[in-house]
Amino acid sequence: MADYLAVCATCPAYFLHSPHHRQRQGRVSTLGWRYHKAMALPDYSYLYDHACERKGGEKALKALLPKTKGKAHLKKLGSDRYLAEFTRKIFQSGFVWRVVDKKWPQFEEVFWEFDVERLLMMPDDMLERKAKDPAIIRNFSKVKTVRENAMMIDDTERREQQSFGEFVAGWPNDDMIGLWLYLKKHGSRLGGNTGPFALRTLGVDTFLLTQDVEGFLRSHDIVDSGITSQRALKAAQTYFNDLREQSGRSLAELSRLVSFCHGQNRVQ
Repeated sequence: MADYLAVCATCPAYFLHSPHHRQRQGRVSTLGWRYHKAMALPDYSYLYDHACERKGGEKALKALLPKTKGKAHLKKLGSDRYLAEFTRKIFQSGFVWRVVDKKWPQFEEVFWEFDVERLLMMPDDMLERKAKDPAIIRNFSKVKTVRENAMMIDDTERREQQSFGEFVAGWPNDDMIGLWLYLKKHGSRLGGNTGPFALRTLGVDTFLLTQDVEGFLRSHDIVDSGITSQRALKAAQTYFNDLREQSGRSLAELSRLVSFCHGQNRVQ
């Protein structure tokens, strides 16, 4: 502790600005002083080396890293494709993904290729009939989200005076949790990992809080509260932002590297 205080006295900004370390706030004394405990967080070099070791070398690891789409692609992507992927992930949540994928051509047909304007005009009785169509997965609570999320997309476009693709592409990468929370608040059944997984599939550069990523963050005391709490989300975003500054890699790549450094070593 004496060594720590000595370093702080000679260089008070050291722990605050070191690229490989971050302070965690501790208790406040009766005199009003706040004590800090310096905690070394795993930096990019550690993550990369450890992931290479677990995956059989740099070449093997490189092949497993995800690709993202550029801002130009996301801007041009039609609102129908955003709605389609939101719907696909909603139906895959808690269900067998391959079954949803196998039926997906029928989903596209039943919901008019997710034409937002046409879906907004769909009356309740037609929505109920579609929910009973054996060509798709008959789950009315999930089918309802198609029209509800079409409304969310339309409302966003009207309010922001731009396409939904432009809205998503313009969201700052250092605040991806803000986009997650927007989808959760204004959309239907897009909270948890559903919204983030859909964004990743669409090509948005976002990290994911998968089981292995969450386990890693908890094991290093980066997250110490409920994973969906504001505190946990901000802590995770800050850590991934730091890693991006160190490495220049995308959030998606860094998320996968983190997942390879913990647990069952799955591709996520």
